[in-house]
Amino acid sequence: MEFDRIHTPVLLERCLELLTPALQKPGAVLVDATLGMAGHAEAFLTRLPDLVLVGLDRDPEALAIAGERLERFGDRVHLVKAVYDELPDALDSLGLAEASGILFDLGVSSLQLDRVERGFSYSKDAPLDMRMDSTSELTAEVVIATYAEGNLRRIFEQYGEEKLAARYARRIVEARQSAPITTSAQLVEILQAATPAAVQRAGHPAKRVFQALRIEVNGELSVLEAAIPAALDSLAVGGRIVVLAYQSLEDRIVKREFAARARSSAPVGLPIELPEHAPEIRLLVRGAELASDDEKSINPRATPVRLRAAERLRRRAA
Repeated sequence: MEFDRIHTPVLLERCLELLTPALQKPGAVLVDATLGMAGHAEAFLTRLPDLVLVGLDRDPEALAIAGERLERFGDRVHLVKAVYDELPDALDSLGLAEASGILFDLGVSSLQLDRVERGFSYSKDAPLDMRMDSTSELTAEVVIATYAEGNLRRIFEQYGEEKLAARYARRIVEARQSAPITTSAQLVEILQAATPAAVQRAGHPAKRVFQALRIEVNGELSVLEAAIPAALDSLAVGGRIVVLAYQSLEDRIVKREFAARARSSAPVGLPIELPEHAPEIRLLVRGAELASDDEKSINPRATPVRLRAAERLRRRAA
């Protein structure tokens, strides 16, 4: 398989620049918490010959492809089928106490987007699936077929930030009473028919709904809310973490947890800051970094990315 042709890792050089200072010691452990097709992982293993990689992914197909791509690195690579909030358990299962570096590249992987049959894209007709783990039970088709109108509206509003959530939920419920909605083309047709012309000119009416369905099917936000604190707690002192987020809901979760741990917890007016109140992490970038225009032109999937990074300063008080 021509990996370089089908997969261009987002912000690769910047990720290398930010994480490498924490990965210089022999036996340093990098956790790629969203392994995907292993583009980032391969670059780190190539440039750091003593690095040990722990690669996590919930997608069996992604793990199989990553295993083929990383085979030449031998016992420096450990692949684990896991969702990223299971990161501490994955380390523990390998007898590893902590990680020197952690990378999250959130959202849908190139593999999932490019496999039409996975149903992640609204631009191609496919079964309404959207599972990142093909062995799980909940699919987008099940959500569309069984969720009450109020629940559909809720996920479109919360996970898609969709202004027409109520209208879309109502039309879906009306349509499914006549015939099952089983494909992306059927759903897109319903959404387009429910969208005023002026709104359609502002962007594809299905984009936010498909995002919301994907997040619901895979529990992405609830998993991320647990994963970021767990990852920070798994970092060694001096270890570094980089998170690439592609939509505001993800980035908000990361920003909130980083900000809380990067400030002192000392009560206002305390004359001196006790060690247990000192910041746990140091932010390595100001705000969220965006991809350069050059990167966006080479790799359009980098267009919405927001990068945040931090270094662990101390352990939490027991």
